[in-house]
Amino acid sequence: MKVVALAGGVGGAKLAAGLAACEELSVVVNTADDFELWGLHVSPDLDTVMYTLAGLANPETGWGVRDETFRALEMISTYGGEAWFRIGDRDLATHVLRTERLRRGEGLTEVTAALCAGLGVESRVLPMSDESVATVVESPAGDLEFQEYFVGRGQRDEVLGVRFRGIEDARPTDEVAAAAREAEAVVLCPSNPVVSLGPILAVPGMREVLEGSGAPTVAVSPIVGGRAIKGPADRMLASLGHEASARGVARLYEGLVDGFVIDRVDVGEKKDIEALGMEVLVTEAVMRDEPDRARLAEEVLRFAARVGGNGGERGPGSGEQ
Repeated sequence: MKVVALAGGVGGAKLAAGLAACEELSVVVNTADDFELWGLHVSPDLDTVMYTLAGLANPETGWGVRDETFRALEMISTYGGEAWFRIGDRDLATHVLRTERLRRGEGLTEVTAALCAGLGVESRVLPMSDESVATVVESPAGDLEFQEYFVGRGQRDEVLGVRFRGIEDARPTDEVAAAAREAEAVVLCPSNPVVSLGPILAVPGMREVLEGSGAPTVAVSPIVGGRAIKGPADRMLASLGHEASARGVARLYEGLVDGFVIDRVDVGEKKDIEALGMEVLVTEAVMRDEPDRARLAEEVLRFAARVGGNGGERGPGSGEQ
């Protein structure tokens, strides 16, 4: 099966790794987290997906490279440089080469493909756009760049609003459009719906590209039992006026998604989600290890095939328990 997955962050990367066993996988990744540090272009979500697919991700954090060293960071700190964003020595090499190639005029999509090839990643890892987009978090302390909010300030600030600077000039790349045209299933991974998948879906023309594929679209909830599996998604949803639940996430995807995957603890929300026009798969949605990733990915693809077999129409379905 040819699959397009939308992903950002650790949860998205985990499911993408499970989906990598399919015939052909293209992962469209959030780049609104990108920022500049020490003059280098850092792409946290792209790198998390790339390292996870390459089998290099740090299993304890989900981001960065396993068995990493931090000698360069220590030296930068000695010089009085910024050391709040922990970039390891091998990770640093990624940012150095990315920045060099971007400054030579290559697009982010081309550069990402080269980095993935170097790590032996067979799946296509596609930036959501080659244009620059930046997530800005509105808080009581004022506007915060995303990494300042997320890493620098430890997600402590209440999120009053989110906007994507530069989004009006962004466009889906030709590679993203081509992958969508060929897709037999589109999967929205269990990533933060506001700041991970939100920027992807906000790219002008992206929803049309995905809907135009004609492939069944299924989403996996990142909220289990009213809590985010990882990160601040639950608190962010609540402070922005959304329900911090699987049902609340499903409402954000209404009109785009044919099927929605929830954990067994949220079975009580099944009928409400079906009322939004989605079929529902109830399963063990938490991925604790690699077998969990493979199992969930297989279940998601079977679910997508079944939803597609029903015509892929966005209307109430019988669901599945």
